[in-house]
Amino acid sequence: MISKNTPSRDPLIQRTDKGLYCPQADVYIDPWRAVPRALITHAHADHARPGSSQYHCASESTGVIGSRLNTEHIVPHPYGESFQLNDIEVTFFPAGHILGSAQIRLHDGEQTWVITGDYKRTPDPSCKAFEPVECDVLITEATFALPIYRWPSMDEIMPRIFRWWDANIRAKRTPVLLCYSLGKAQRVMTEIAARSGRGVRVHGAVATLNTHYEAAGVPLCPWERAADAPKGVSQELVIAPPQVAGSAFLKRFGPTELAMASGWMQVRGVRRRAAINQGFVISDHADWNELLETIYQSNAHTVYATHGETRVLTRFLNETTAIKATRLETAFGINQELDQ
Repeated sequence: MISKNTPSRDPLIQRTDKGLYCPQADVYIDPWRAVPRALITHAHADHARPGSSQYHCASESTGVIGSRLNTEHIVPHPYGESFQLNDIEVTFFPAGHILGSAQIRLHDGEQTWVITGDYKRTPDPSCKAFEPVECDVLITEATFALPIYRWPSMDEIMPRIFRWWDANIRAKRTPVLLCYSLGKAQRVMTEIAARSGRGVRVHGAVATLNTHYEAAGVPLCPWERAADAPKGVSQELVIAPPQVAGSAFLKRFGPTELAMASGWMQVRGVRRRAAINQGFVISDHADWNELLETIYQSNAHTVYATHGETRVLTRFLNETTAIKATRLETAFGINQELDQ
């Protein structure tokens, strides 16, 4: 049980074998197993798990969550509009992570808790921008909670992608950008659209998710399914999930050059172990400065850090601030897969 809060108050959230649970609302937040009722921060698989009887989520994520979980038992809620679950007021706020991602605020009339889910503060035209939310207790992700992680701007990264893309065209090689199919791929496509009239070819997994982004009005660049395009070297960028590296999917494009878009690309050793020649530092998570900015703006007296590099963040907060910071273990530890 999460118990380190003000002594006179019972905690709103408990850690159970099914995930984080709010007894007063009888609801789980991003549960790890099937439950009767769940609040979902976003549609990535480590937060949205199948099998629950009812899912509450931000309205913009309804399509993606429904398709990924193969369920119609979804109750959508507009950002900023509160609703009641028993005696608890629940509100979704934009998290800036992917389409429909949300922070979840729980308020019982005396204390306020916020669960951030995954989030970022960097501008991203493919989703609603993060909104700071004040609270008493903050549960924050800590995927990249080390001072070495400080993200470059997309104005710096995108010209590098275009130069790499053009160099491969001159070398008669197909440029293939590996990135997570939900969120990262669409973010790159909106950044391409904002800077050029270029089109891309996409893996089927990306194409399926693109339809939900377009339905939400997100301005993607022109795209076609890679499977529908002519075989041979492509002058268009191919966007695909990291799992295709070394697979038969790439054979249709002739000689290829692989690059990866991920926050992990900031660490040269990770790029080397992944056998990737070119890495672009693009993350859909908060970097070190964004994590601290969010914590300070929340005015929380207690912070729980989860999903990642929790040890350094909690030690820093305990040693340099009056905030009581604690590590919160979940079913998912540090995710070293190159999809962040």
